[in-house]
Amino acid sequence: MAKDKYRWRFFRAGGVDQVVIDSGADIAHLDELDQKLWLALSCPTRGLEFDGRTLDLIDTDHDGHIRPLEMTAAIGWLRDAFVDLDELFKGEAKVKLSIINGETALGKELLAECHHVLESLGRPDDDSISTDDIADTAKILAATRFNGDGVLPPESVFDEKVAQAVRDIIAAMGGKLDRSGKTGVDQAMVEAFFDQGKTVLAWLDEGDKLSLPGLDRETATAAAQAIAAVKAKVDDYFTRCRMAAFDERAPKLLAPADADLTALSPKTLSANTEEIAELPLAKIAAHQALPLRDGANPAWAERLATLADAAVRPVLGESKAELTASEWAALEKAMAPYFAWQATKPASAVCTVAPERLRELLASSFPRDIADLIVQDTEGGDQMQKLEQVEKMILLHRDFVRLLRNFINFSEFYGRRKAIFQAGRLFIDGRSCDLCLPVDDAGKHASLAGLARAYLLYCDCTRKSGEKRSIVAAVTGGETDNLMVGRNGVFVDRKGNDWDATVTRIVENPIGIRQAFWSPYKSFIRVVEEQVAKRASAADADARQMVQAQALQTAHADKTKGDEKKPEPKKMDIGTVAAIGVAVGGIATFLSSILAMFFGLGMWMPIGFVGLLLAISGPSMLIAWLKLRQRNVGPILDANGWSVNAMARINVPFGAALTQVAVLPPGSRRELRDPFAEKHRPWKLYFFLLLLATTLLLWYKGSLDRHLPEGIRAYTVLGSLSPAEPLPAPAPLAPAAKPAPTAAPAK
Repeated sequence: MAKDKYRWRFFRAGGVDQVVIDSGADIAHLDELDQKLWLALSCPTRGLEFDGRTLDLIDTDHDGHIRPLEMTAAIGWLRDAFVDLDELFKGEAKVKLSIINGETALGKELLAECHHVLESLGRPDDDSISTDDIADTAKILAATRFNGDGVLPPESVFDEKVAQAVRDIIAAMGGKLDRSGKTGVDQAMVEAFFDQGKTVLAWLDEGDKLSLPGLDRETATAAAQAIAAVKAKVDDYFTRCRMAAFDERAPKLLAPADADLTALSPKTLSANTEEIAELPLAKIAAHQALPLRDGANPAWAERLATLADAAVRPVLGESKAELTASEWAALEKAMAPYFAWQATKPASAVCTVAPERLRELLASSFPRDIADLIVQDTEGGDQMQKLEQVEKMILLHRDFVRLLRNFINFSEFYGRRKAIFQAGRLFIDGRSCDLCLPVDDAGKHASLAGLARAYLLYCDCTRKSGEKRSIVAAVTGGETDNLMVGRNGVFVDRKGNDWDATVTRIVENPIGIRQAFWSPYKSFIRVVEEQVAKRASAADADARQMVQAQALQTAHADKTKGDEKKPEPKKMDIGTVAAIGVAVGGIATFLSSILAMFFGLGMWMPIGFVGLLLAISGPSMLIAWLKLRQRNVGPILDANGWSVNAMARINVPFGAALTQVAVLPPGSRRELRDPFAEKHRPWKLYFFLLLLATTLLLWYKGSLDRHLPEGIRAYTVLGSLSPAEPLPAPAPLAPAAKPAPTAAPAK
């Protein structure tokens, strides 16, 4: 390597050479390292056990991912910000002002803003700044008149008249939150207020031109409100009176029913009783005038009195105790222009401002003054940017080394220090799984994560508070016999919160060679158990049907005709018997040939037994060995939005470290006496052993040779070691006599 090049050190983990990062010089030269040697090229800013604010400050294009260019930009920024990058390895959330590089433009700005922040907090003599100091940005910005967000609170206005105008706009339009936490106005809100104010004033000017003899604006408004409050009820009353003039039966039919009045008798009545308000305003009669005071419905008496004072007397010119239908029509006609004008009222919050105050605001220079102050606030926005730079300095001082050890290399993951992508630990089926990641869509995630060649459990997790989340856990140790969809466990996140976890999906892959060895036998036993269960269930169903049929036949035995012949039982077909015999013979022949070949090995029978096991388990063990060599964490991370740049393997030893199986603690004592253990009866074992010994003895002596094929007879297998004598060869069969020729038939 050339002398002018930085000399890197690498360590081997996961089958990949990974760069060592343990000094400030390593960090300073990382932008020179070939990116093909970086272990990751992209990671998301969310879903990690890492401060999202730190990632947001590094993510300069705000696309939700950290990429190499942003990492190298952050490294360059840190070189300009600090005198010595070795300080980053302390990982402290506090930065001493002495380590800030005052020789660079960035360092000078950071020092100046740090002093400003400390002064705003009342601690100008402090020699360090921390995350706690900048946590309350509102307090810091409150000391700044213009903070660059384009929102002007009244507290930032020195002229009290202009400040009051801002308050009026906030009262009408609602206001907007400033960075300092105060409520203010922005330019769009100011323009909307004054534009709507012009519309409201134009509408008010049209109201001044209304022809309402003897009424000013205030009196007309009160009269209109009094009429609107009773209009529907008064129209109802005069309509009923006109119906009474039309038909003499109407007064009785349109008046309150006896039942309605009877229902009121047991109640405690008042003018606010709802049932009373539903009754007519007064007694129904032809050409009857509406009493405005005495004789009116108690629930409406107050509103009718207001009508008489606020509308009838000012408009009709005299006080009246009652109102006729023609007078009511004249009252509505006189107020019709006012109601038509009210219908054109602008739907604006500015209408709540007093007309005199609104005219004052529009006639003054307030719109221009407020706009100028908002422009000044916008131009003063570098204050917030400077504060953000200080925040970036403190957070990178605390978090950047940890990010490098989960991005440039995976030293935290392979060093068993919990990588930022590990969400917690899953406890299930007597084991704990440390490689757990958050998941949004299990189906989409599994389609890619399955390429990791790992055994994956997808779980839905819930808490009593109603929170929900989904995770995927890699199972790298133990057995899988009791892992199934629907199995429950407990997930403990990195903050120590426990969740109820339920398995919803499984991606099956080998966990180890030992498991692969027993896999074919377990599969065979599982298939046999399933078939036996199906046959037993079918037989049970047939038996139940037979019992039900027999019971039904017995119950109706007395209704059966005496001369009715019973159906003849079905006879077994001879062909069926022959087919069964052929099948049994074939099976017996096959088993005999296997036994003959096996016993024919003689003293090599143990090797043959091992060969038989390898023939059965070998393929699954080979497949498991190949998949375990390919097992890696890359596809699992890629499914979560990462871009892993190498095959970060999870070999068998490392996998065993990621999943811990339950074991008794060292020094524990085990009581072997189980009061609920199954009671075994040894006579069955004894009988079996006796039967086996007898069979072997008879075979050894040759007593069973005449019943066995020649290949597995005692003399054939053991030779001179057996006391048995070879059986005589069977005598050859005499050739059959040829039949005598038959004479030709006579013609």
